[in-house]
Amino acid sequence: MGTLILARHSTTEASAAGRNLGQRTDPPLAAAGVALAERLGATLRAELDELPHDDLRALSSPALRCRQTAAAVAEGVGVTDAVEVHDGLLEIDYGAWDGLTADECRARDPELRAAWEADPFVTGCPDGESGQDVLRRVAAVLDPLEAWLAADRARCAIVIAHNHVIRVRLCSMFGWPMREYRDRLSQDPAGYSMIGLGSGTPVVRRMNAASA
Repeated sequence: MGTLILARHSTTEASAAGRNLGQRTDPPLAAAGVALAERLGATLRAELDELPHDDLRALSSPALRCRQTAAAVAEGVGVTDAVEVHDGLLEIDYGAWDGLTADECRARDPELRAAWEADPFVTGCPDGESGQDVLRRVAAVLDPLEAWLAADRARCAIVIAHNHVIRVRLCSMFGWPMREYRDRLSQDPAGYSMIGLGSGTPVVRRMNAASA
């Protein structure tokens, strides 16, 4: 079976401060985030040394924090082709909640925030997206990628994306209740999950693993 690696971008100042970072701002990685991205590349290099990977692809969200992480990973694992950038991999659009902490969102929109926390899959952020919106556009990118991976055990793809993107995709992949995607899954900066894809049920090899 082929291998899909889903990794969250490394640390930014906003993510370190617990602020929503969606599509409306595009900050770079923090200095510590650059070093962490380099460690992610070295860690994935060690993972790939144990896997067949005659065909290796790297994909990224167009957000700067993802492209910087993807560049470090591509160098670390020896990807020779250009990183594929896809708009469908962008983080959830937090709308009016972009840049706010969870407490600030609750203070601004208490009823909407409560509904969103109860079911973020169907409840949208104010002037933004729901988890369902995210999954729809992510599927357009990852469905054909996963079919490509499943066709040959010597194929591997590394996808550098975002917190909500990875969690909704994994929740959907394994048939977990979609309204619980924020509760069931944690995705740390530069954490990665490794999934085997072939005939039948996807196989979990790693889940939110940390860079060495």
